[in-house]
Amino acid sequence: MRQEVNEVDLVRDSGMEESSEFYEACERNDPPPWVDEHQCVEDNNNNVECLRRKIKYYFMNPCEKYHARGRKPWKLILQIVKIAIITIQLISFGLSNQMVVTFKEENLMTFRHLFLKDYDGSIETYAVYRQTNVYDHIGYVIDQYGHLQNITVGNHAYKKDGSFYSPLSLCQEFYRNGTIFPGNETFEINAEVDTDCLEVFPMSNSSSKEVLQHLDLHFKRMISIKITFVIKAINLQTVRHRELPDCYDFTVVVTFNNQAHSGRIKVDLENDVSINECKDWKVTGAYSRNIFLTVLFDCLIVVMCITSFTLCTRSVINGIQLQFEYTLYCRQYCGKEVPWSEKLEFLNGWYILIIVSDMLTIIGSILKIEIQTKVRIVFFLLCTMKLRRDVTFMNVRCLFQAVTSYDICSIFLGMGTMLVWIGVIRYMGYFRKYNILILTLRAAFPNVIRFICCAGIIYLSYCFCGWVVLGPYHEKFRTLNTASECLFSLINGDDMFPTFKNMGQKSSLVFVFSRIYLYTFVSLFIYMILSLFITIITDTYDTIKQQQQSGVPTTELQKFLSECKDLPNSGVYRLDDTNSCFLDRCITRFRRHRERLTSET
Repeated sequence: MRQEVNEVDLVRDSGMEESSEFYEACERNDPPPWVDEHQCVEDNNNNVECLRRKIKYYFMNPCEKYHARGRKPWKLILQIVKIAIITIQLISFGLSNQMVVTFKEENLMTFRHLFLKDYDGSIETYAVYRQTNVYDHIGYVIDQYGHLQNITVGNHAYKKDGSFYSPLSLCQEFYRNGTIFPGNETFEINAEVDTDCLEVFPMSNSSSKEVLQHLDLHFKRMISIKITFVIKAINLQTVRHRELPDCYDFTVVVTFNNQAHSGRIKVDLENDVSINECKDWKVTGAYSRNIFLTVLFDCLIVVMCITSFTLCTRSVINGIQLQFEYTLYCRQYCGKEVPWSEKLEFLNGWYILIIVSDMLTIIGSILKIEIQTKVRIVFFLLCTMKLRRDVTFMNVRCLFQAVTSYDICSIFLGMGTMLVWIGVIRYMGYFRKYNILILTLRAAFPNVIRFICCAGIIYLSYCFCGWVVLGPYHEKFRTLNTASECLFSLINGDDMFPTFKNMGQKSSLVFVFSRIYLYTFVSLFIYMILSLFITIITDTYDTIKQQQQSGVPTTELQKFLSECKDLPNSGVYRLDDTNSCFLDRCITRFRRHRERLTSET
């Protein structure tokens, strides 16, 4: 009897301890022990649903994002406006660059008519064949240079070095020693090359006959004769197109090429152009107002590109963060690693394309402002940064002149405009009919690269073979570059008949080889390789089309997102904005805790 009483006391004591623990837990606002496991499961489910909605929202198009959270598609609007103004900027710069190119080409043609004797407009056939003709042509160049300001109709002038005009330099390159007797089929020659130069100053009243008396040409050993001089000019036509005129230095080089020693000395005239800022200038009229508007327009483009760069960079960072969260979820809850193909889904290549185009456009716009206003922005930054101690003032100045050239600026602006137009395809991909084409290009790209590598090996083998074998007999295979261009034209079906026809028949063996070579190349590339290339694209298109028609998820990421049935206009995505998952969990947990306290009471 006493033992039963003790057992009852023990049960009563244990019950009192459990009830006291329960009330202590309620006083501390802690959940009861028996609901911990269930609550953890619910919290995990909430976390997974929240992650699923965040990822689904990330892959929505701008219209769906607007319905989901009410956010206006600022990036889409910005890209459309940016495309319009960047295109206008490129057209304006293209017209300006066209004036520069025209000025260079017309000056080159002017110099050829001024300094080449009896020039008929074709530099390819311009050559001399007699020794007296060589002396006559050299003397003609010297006389024309000496009377330049009296004979030219343009604004050309001599370059000044201090108080003296820069001289004309006449240099002869020849083998150091040599005795050549073709009749006896004997020769002795030293392959070392010597250079003999003399200078002629303009405005010195010295005629060409006096200069040629001191010139001894070694025709049997002569390699070339180069006459070099500098002429300055100003491009005034840009003043009518809201730009400051530039000052040009034309380094003219007249070359008498005798490297072949065939009795035909080819004569050529080329010029190297250097564009500089004019030292002292003054422009009056409506120019100042127009240039201000142009610079203001370029500054607006820079500001818009910086804004676009910031927005796209933020989107890329958000995608990388979501990729880390998804990878952590798969590792902890699913026990598997995410493949790289799914990781790259979070890295939006279109955003990266827009970021690169923004950077190129910003750099090109700054260079365009420097070219138009002659304000040395890059020069000022390089001087103030002082990244290296050994960078002198002249090195920075030369770097500035190299950077602010029309060619470099056109490359930046052209690449930036091309990429920003390609970025429009991203928004066309939101339409189903256009999206299948984009998906086909993306899916087929790896196979296309592998196919091109294999076909490129065969193509290079034909290039080398045609260059070596057909080069001496066919003009289109004379160099490796022209041989590659000729074969690429044959692949596209261009210029086939002239390629077959222009093959020389001096060697019957090479002629037969050329026929076998050309027929096999055309048959292999047009009928086989191009057909296989089209087949790769077609098969990829059919695969993508079947996947879209079936609607079955093909990757784990698509299966993970397919479980989210929330529509963009359901309103649940508005709770996920700005730490929404944490706030949603706190609200849900507070409500459950309140209901639990009410039931316990």
